[in-house]
Amino acid sequence: METLSILVIIFLPLIAQLYISLTYKTSLKKEASKEQTGFDVARQILDKHGLQDVLILETNGTLTDHYDPSRKVVKLSKNIYRGTNIAANAVAAHEVGHAIQDKEGYTFLKIRSLIFPIVSITSRLSYIIILLGFFFEATNLIWLGIITVGIGVIFQIITLPVEFNASSRALIELNELNLVNEKDLADMRKMLSAAAFTYVASTIAEIFQLMRLINMVNDRN
Repeated sequence: METLSILVIIFLPLIAQLYISLTYKTSLKKEASKEQTGFDVARQILDKHGLQDVLILETNGTLTDHYDPSRKVVKLSKNIYRGTNIAANAVAAHEVGHAIQDKEGYTFLKIRSLIFPIVSITSRLSYIIILLGFFFEATNLIWLGIITVGIGVIFQIITLPVEFNASSRALIELNELNLVNEKDLADMRKMLSAAAFTYVASTIAEIFQLMRLINMVNDRN
């Protein structure tokens, strides 16, 4: 069981990351039939839903695209913002899907936004607390660290429906606005499925890590 846990923790996220990187690079090379940029796609979907106040900004990096609910801003990386390919259209539509969730008060997005400040702190401290607990042989401190890891796992589990729903919305919007043809839609579905796999893989790995930590503490007692 220990060996299986280590393999899952190390290799599953790695495989997922390699898969999304390969799919992303392939999608960047496939031009979308309508030749619209990621910005164009995002703007049209936002305007359709009365979200003219949501800004679309270009940001640095690769796959750094995200929606900021606190500032009502969709941030798209250069390749997505300016690109007219499958990846650009799919990712832009996906991020706008989060803006639509925000407008409609999508439950899981609201929960994720509420606990994000807590997770951003506990994720940095959890393993430090656990290491200190083992160093000082303080079982209560170890359990505190494990609880903080558990909060991170809960956050990732909540993230799954948020991401799946955003991708589903993206494909619907692209189709309804006639921004894609059938082949585009199939390619975009593949791209978004690869992205979703990274979230699933990361969540499974974190669950295995949490179970492994709990077993380590129980074996000490």
